[in-house]
Amino acid sequence: MDFEAETKQGGLMDIEAVQRALNRSRASVYRYANTDASDPNPLYDAKRLNPEFRKNQDDLLLFHPNEVARFAKDVLRIKQVTIEVREMPKNQTQEVLEAILVELQGIHHYLKERS
Repeated sequence: MDFEAETKQGGLMDIEAVQRALNRSRASVYRYANTDASDPNPLYDAKRLNPEFRKNQDDLLLFHPNEVARFAKDVLRIKQVTIEVREMPKNQTQEVLEAILVELQGIHHYLKERS
């Protein structure tokens, strides 16, 4: 089974992306997730789908694609698991940030040559 997943925020998958990748209902994904009402970051559980680190309970559940693949293979017993991560199309904000980064790198290079 091959999964194609669009990632958000640093290459991580949200609940909807995991739901599409595993072909499971949203409720099932929440049941699989290693969450605790009193602790935003419970200890790792090999039998559950472990989300990435959260600062507080209100943060979105985000999952690393490798964790989703591990869960699909080890827990759901899906024989062949391949997750292909596709980057989201660039938006105007990303383009502006990349232009700023290029400009800052140029300034850094210029200052480095002057000293």
